Amino acid sequence: MNTDVHNSNKAPEPVGLYPHARRVGDLLFLSGVGPRERGTKRIPGVELDENGNITSYDIETQCRSVFQNVRWILEASGSAWDKMVDVTVFLTNMKDDFPAYNKLWADYFGDNPPCRTTLEINCLPTPIAIELKVIATVV
Repeated sequence: MNTDVHNSNKAPEPVGLYPHARRVGDLLFLSGVGPRERGTKRIPGVELDENGNITSYDIETQCRSVFQNVRWILEASGSAWDKMVDVTVFLTNMKDDFPAYNKLWADYFGDNPPCRTTLEINCLPTPIAIELKVIATVV
């Protein structure tokens, strides 16, 4: 079985010891992807206080950033946005954030969306409101 590790030089660095993606055969498995920017701890759409606690956030800005990071990882790994087959989405505030996220999802995926599961969790490893776990085919 062919297993290759892939990392993007555009997407944010992982917050732990794991690759951005691993290819197994014709499938590509992405590690959890958040909205952070590469080379910094900056999170688009998030305002933090001096102790690192979230004071406000914009879920639409975070969604756009996550989608861009996923796209960069897919492309660096020999896949593409339209090759996603299954996405698990983690939200920290389903009640407030699902409507905006769901609308953006429709805008980004159009008529051929991948399978999707959306879960609410109480927190993520960094002060973000959304993370995606993706499986895609390789071009």
